[in-house]
Amino acid sequence: MVQRIQTVYVLISAILLGLLFSLPFANIVFGNQDYLFDIRGIVLNDKVQISGLPIALFIAMTLLIHVVVLFIYKKRILQMRMLVFLIILMLGLFGIFYFFTYYSFDNAEIHFKLCISFPLVAIILDYLAIRAIGKDEALIRSVDRIR
Repeated sequence: MVQRIQTVYVLISAILLGLLFSLPFANIVFGNQDYLFDIRGIVLNDKVQISGLPIALFIAMTLLIHVVVLFIYKKRILQMRMLVFLIILMLGLFGIFYFFTYYSFDNAEIHFKLCISFPLVAIILDYLAIRAIGKDEALIRSVDRIR
């Protein structure tokens, strides 16, 4: 399982998504107040202004599916389909990030943190995993053809 490169890609992707639970996404400066945008939502002085439950559910769902993909290594076609679904979910996660940061406040100054790019890196790693799984599947089919 771990000896395959696609497993390493999916594992790194899952770790990056797991880090989103502990790191802040952005600082939002609106007026004289500095809001923090993290997994809890938009927070001012440790009081949640806008709940981040949709973001937490999206991240938890993608993390759970990544773990499932790690353990179904014998079903390569299903792995590839689930990874494509994960890429679509992570694009939706970017939409939720955009909604929370730009539609919550009018004319606010937004300072994104580095961890906002983790889903993008996870999308790239999932794509590389899909390619590696496809190569494995082609190799298996070619060996079956020789027999």
